[in-house]
Amino acid sequence: MDLLKKLFKGDRIVWIIFMLFCLISIIEVFSASSTLTYKSGDHWRPITSHITLIMAGTIIVFFTHLMPCRWFKKLNMLLPVSWILLIAVLIKGALTNGAKRWIDLGLFQFQPSEVAKMALIITVASLLAKFQQGKVTDKKAFKYILIITILTVGAIITENLSTAALLCATIFIMMFIGRISMKILGKLAGICLLAVTLFVCSIKFMPAQVWNAIGFDRATTWKNRLDNHFNQAQVPAAKFDIDNDAQIAHANIAIATSNILGKGPGNSVQRDFLSQAFSDFIYAIIIEELGLVGGAFVALLYIVLLLRIGKIARGCDESYYSLLIMGIGVLLSIQAMFNMLVAVGILPVTGQPLPMISKGGTSILINSVYIGIILSISRHVYDLQAKKEEEEALKEAQLHDAAVSILKNAALELAEKGPDEKEKEND
Repeated sequence: MDLLKKLFKGDRIVWIIFMLFCLISIIEVFSASSTLTYKSGDHWRPITSHITLIMAGTIIVFFTHLMPCRWFKKLNMLLPVSWILLIAVLIKGALTNGAKRWIDLGLFQFQPSEVAKMALIITVASLLAKFQQGKVTDKKAFKYILIITILTVGAIITENLSTAALLCATIFIMMFIGRISMKILGKLAGICLLAVTLFVCSIKFMPAQVWNAIGFDRATTWKNRLDNHFNQAQVPAAKFDIDNDAQIAHANIAIATSNILGKGPGNSVQRDFLSQAFSDFIYAIIIEELGLVGGAFVALLYIVLLLRIGKIARGCDESYYSLLIMGIGVLLSIQAMFNMLVAVGILPVTGQPLPMISKGGTSILINSVYIGIILSISRHVYDLQAKKEEEEALKEAQLHDAAVSILKNAALELAEKGPDEKEKEND
């Protein structure tokens, strides 16, 4: 037990949640990879590659959580690097599922937007901490954050709208936590709401031929997703076209045919019909196999993780550390919420994986870095608390020793006095 405490430092609850994520991921990805198994002709290849990534992620978590917290400040340099990578993916990115999101390096594909998300959160936390002035934050921080966010999101949005929206929401919440003026945030929220409304209306009501004519094919994809989502309630069940809306339909069937305890791990039926059962729609498979109890348990893990992050943030001695882990916690929570809401049919299809559970390469490794950062900061916080407790215990011991010393000296003085002097003192 002592060896485990020395090896796995930091918050134990976060470690347990991470291990549970890994366990659920291995079981459910193995079950949901039937389409990959069929394509590759190898029953074990999809899961062995996934387990390899999980193991690599665990190693990343272990070594990252041993790093001093101050080292994370140096990761600001990743932001300009991520911009270069995002431009590179727009120019020569590998086209997968109709979008350029990956750089093909031969042996594997790499997704620059994941690096950009991490770099932006680290930089925003640094700016908010740097410009804090008592209970408010200097307006300069807002200007700098707005500039770097627009640059980052602008390079992501054309090929990955959901990631851009996720990132904007996370940065907005970070600015709220970082004490940016409510007046400024209110104006920003109003402008964003207007921009989103105009954007959605233009996508929904402008004919697809217009977007194709100007070479913006992704807009057609977004239009189809919006139309499919909002038209579902208007189509009677008997006339629903399951072939055109296969992903949504089979995800709904997976959830509808589950029960309280589900069909059991490995017994999913809809995994054979969902093309992204192991990634975007893995939550639907979790509910089908583990039931409403399993789905609620997975959602609860993300809630508990966010609560633990909040507790760690309150104990930080520097605002940078608390802002950094809160940004990470908000990002992971919102992304998990996006995935779950899509799986149950509340939001249109977004293509966001379930953090630490869905099959993936770059996302698993970057999420592992996030968990490592959280554990590193928690280790720092607990070391501070242990140091304070030692100092308090030392002070109490010193006070106790001083009191004992005074009593001993008083007893010796009293013993050295003669009987006459004692009687006089008593008189």
